[in-house]
Amino acid sequence: MTTEQSEQQTTHALPAGPQDSPTPLWDRRFGLYFTARAVSLLGDAMMPVAAALAVGALYGVTGVGLVLGAWTGTFVLLVLFGGVLSDRFGARRMMVGADLVRVATQGVLAVAFFTGRPPFWLLVAMAAVAGAAVAMFLPGVNGMVPHVARDPHRANATLKVADALAHLLGPALAGLLIVVTDAGTVYAIDAATFLVSALCLALLRLAPQAAQSSSSQAKGSSLRRDLRRGWREFRARTWMWAVVLVWVFHGVLVFGPLVPLGSALIGDRLGPDAYGLAVSFLGAGTVLGGLLALRLRPGRPLAAGAGAMLLYGALPLAIALDARLPVLLAAHALAGAALAFWSVMWATSVQTHTPPEVLNRVSAYELAGSVSGISAGQLLAGPATALTSPHHFLLLSAATCVAASAALLAVPAIRGLRRAQGT
Repeated sequence: MTTEQSEQQTTHALPAGPQDSPTPLWDRRFGLYFTARAVSLLGDAMMPVAAALAVGALYGVTGVGLVLGAWTGTFVLLVLFGGVLSDRFGARRMMVGADLVRVATQGVLAVAFFTGRPPFWLLVAMAAVAGAAVAMFLPGVNGMVPHVARDPHRANATLKVADALAHLLGPALAGLLIVVTDAGTVYAIDAATFLVSALCLALLRLAPQAAQSSSSQAKGSSLRRDLRRGWREFRARTWMWAVVLVWVFHGVLVFGPLVPLGSALIGDRLGPDAYGLAVSFLGAGTVLGGLLALRLRPGRPLAAGAGAMLLYGALPLAIALDARLPVLLAAHALAGAALAFWSVMWATSVQTHTPPEVLNRVSAYELAGSVSGISAGQLLAGPATALTSPHHFLLLSAATCVAASAALLAVPAIRGLRRAQGT
């Protein structure tokens, strides 16, 4: 029997009730976790706008790029270690610690903006420290869901809706606050969101077996051995590494270049307000996709998600063809719904087909692959336009969406992965 056959027969989902009587989702544990994530996601969604407007006004586009690059660089370098430490010491502890570090970094920047012009080295240093904190935080996000929710599928869909609403409201709120007040206010609010998140996570009381598994991990293990174990578990699941491999190409050719190229083309043709409206429709579509995932539980979740991701190609295609504004908005909404639906199917599959004791490490490998592809795409977007026009590149992005979905469906381990029993 192969690894994938055995894992499909023996999954690690928490027990749930019958299909016709869904397990209750909202209890104290999930309520605290949802509050922590929803509040910090809103703060996260505000920061790119704050960085672009506040840092850009002081140090230009190059300064913004270096600050964001410092954040991304430290994240990619340290996220694998974040997965090991989350499995060893417990995801909740690591997430609380990471939140407190970000309270400090954003608080320092708030004071710096309130008192004058922050030096560039401080902006870069705080971005790097915050990126390191996120690397310690994010691997545990996936692993916490089975411990705080008896129905991981519904929990993931609910969290995805909160994520979408945060990205819908956060940028507009940040822009308004900077106009009405200043950047220091945005950074202070961001620090407060991480403080609320840390408090909610600290109040969580997990089941005894969750605490015992993390404490036993810390005994008799080394960092190198833990990393190797996580890699073996990741590599043993063809459906998992195959998805991440496809996602790297997706990041390089679609997700990475889409924002810089799309914003320039839409802004030049229809004005900056049109691009802002398009981003709002993307967020609205993401909310709808999360709500759809709440209702649907396909027997083969990754196959269903891969089929949905075919629709994402409408977004770069509409921009490349200079579509009129109504078509452009519809394409953004469709793409947002497709990505949200895929995200729920993927997160639930990872959580319910991976042993709990290595889930955070496996999530870290997945994050490292996905983020590195997007980062490479962002870096290559500018040089690529020297070789071809942005319109032609986005046509390639649309074709990549079709090819990526076809590649996912062509892999038997992905196409045939079944929903875990009881989810």
